[in-house]
Amino acid sequence: MDSLPLAAWMFPAAFVLIFAGVPIAFSLIVTAVAFALPIFGDRAGLQLFRFVGNVASNYALAAVPLFIFMGAVLEHSGMGRRVFEAMKLWLGRFPGGLGLATMAMCTLFAAGTGVVGAVEVMVGLLAIPPMVKAKYSRSLISGVITGGGSLGTMIPPSIVVVIYASVAQISVGDLLAAVFIPGFVMVGLFFLWIIIYALIFPEGAPRTPAEELAMPFGEKVMFTIKALVPPVALVSAVIGSILTGVAAVTEAAAVGAVGAVILNILYRDFTWKGTWEAAVKTVLISSMILLIVTGGTMFTSIFRLQGGAQLVNDIVAALQLGNLGLLVLFLVIVFILGALLDWVSIVLICVPLFTPFLRPAGIDPLWFAVLMVIMIQTSYLTPPMAPAIFYLRSIAPKNFRTEEMYVGVLPFIACQMLTGVIVFLWPWTALWLPTLSK
Repeated sequence: MDSLPLAAWMFPAAFVLIFAGVPIAFSLIVTAVAFALPIFGDRAGLQLFRFVGNVASNYALAAVPLFIFMGAVLEHSGMGRRVFEAMKLWLGRFPGGLGLATMAMCTLFAAGTGVVGAVEVMVGLLAIPPMVKAKYSRSLISGVITGGGSLGTMIPPSIVVVIYASVAQISVGDLLAAVFIPGFVMVGLFFLWIIIYALIFPEGAPRTPAEELAMPFGEKVMFTIKALVPPVALVSAVIGSILTGVAAVTEAAAVGAVGAVILNILYRDFTWKGTWEAAVKTVLISSMILLIVTGGTMFTSIFRLQGGAQLVNDIVAALQLGNLGLLVLFLVIVFILGALLDWVSIVLICVPLFTPFLRPAGIDPLWFAVLMVIMIQTSYLTPPMAPAIFYLRSIAPKNFRTEEMYVGVLPFIACQMLTGVIVFLWPWTALWLPTLSK
């Protein structure tokens, strides 16, 4: 019992460092080192290095830089502009057509990048100017860009999913399959809200003038094929190979990275400068993610060694919540942490603590994983912290007010919560697809 007070102080110590402005990765590492010393003494460094070795030898994590490189290459290409124009041609005649085209592009590039934030910035830079020009309301623009950008969490191949599966020691392919249907349910709800908004407030989502969509049918089809078929084929090859078991997630990520470069060459978008910039961005983002993974692994490992697991057991037993209450408690904790920490830290801290309680409580770990990913995505949008708003603030025109962004994002948060309710009430939406690959 003597070690329990030390375990209880680890989280407050880490949060003190985080709120003091120390980067999250270093906050976790420093806390882990400080609390490892009472256990290992002079051998603390050697023991902590062993945890670093466990991260470095995790084969599934090799997919992270490959998926990031794939997304960075696509981001530097002219593919986004062509996809947006193609989506606009087909969806522009519907109520809220530009918003629908933007959301469709977000969905495609969420599947092409898998990186939270990257989709929002890339699509926002392309879609905000034409939506502003078309006199769309700033709140709707904000909601569409942030909501669509958050799909990088849910739509395979999501980096969030890859990290989660690696930490929870479940199949990456199964979890990618599990989020597939809920992800597209969420997209459908996003589309539905845009249409409803355009019908109720037509002045906030004007129809696209017919002259902007005028193009002979044959020419439209050829343009669409050229713009959409190659990127859709690439994304389908990556996701399909994982879901069908043809390739491991790392192999599929390698196919995606090489395929993105080949597409750039075929589209004549390839430049050595752009490829170099994509490589540099890959190194920076991968280093950030993997450093947090290392810090989180060290932190949770020392937490357990200091008696943290028993401490959590005692707290859960004292609360006497029951299975449903336990599930709700875990999801609420994830939601609250989403206002304070990035998604990598949430996964690395919460998953090792929650996982031992799931099966004894009759909770399917795969089903819970999908609910937790949805909660992480929701916290990404939820004010007042809302990382999505900060991304949007960096690319939006100066006349976009923060309160307008908050108002615009609320209906998309509701759509995410509704998706979570659907998965909660009908678990087959998450569990059916993984069974097909067995």
